[in-house]
Amino acid sequence: MSIDPSSIPNFGGQPEPQEAGPTGPVIPDQDLVKQLLEQMELKYVVDDEGDLAAPWEQFRTYFMFRGEEEQQVFSVRTFYDRPHGIEEKHQLLEAIDDWNRRTLWPKVYTHTNDDGGVRLIGEAQMLIGVGVSLEHFVSSTVSWVRASIEFDKWLIEALGLEADAESGDEKPGDEEA
Repeated sequence: MSIDPSSIPNFGGQPEPQEAGPTGPVIPDQDLVKQLLEQMELKYVVDDEGDLAAPWEQFRTYFMFRGEEEQQVFSVRTFYDRPHGIEEKHQLLEAIDDWNRRTLWPKVYTHTNDDGGVRLIGEAQMLIGVGVSLEHFVSSTVSWVRASIEFDKWLIEALGLEADAESGDEKPGDEEA
């Protein structure tokens, strides 16, 4: 199956027109996500567990498939690398509660490490086991990636954090993974 580039929302440059993809439901797989990331001109790596990851300067976005057959779920999960102290957790929770009320995705939550460091994780999921429209899959995935980038920018502004020189603006892979 191939993705019709004209169906991809404008993420970077203008895609080259190609033949249209399937008209019925498809069951997305990792190869389809790789093709989409390539057409979006985003670099990616495959980690030790076999998941696709697109690394940015301050976060990593994973594209994962979990579950069996009809219950299979596609998940786009972003791990924000900016460390926060446990004393900041209340402020973080207030901020991400505001984000989660105002937006559809990614839904963001905290993870507290054993050392007391707090990290943020954003996630969006889609049930794909019975098949989905290719156009819906493509537009959702692109929207989730964009929203993950926007969350990082929003958090910097909401908490008055100092933005790194190019936080979230570089395409994945432009820095060392």
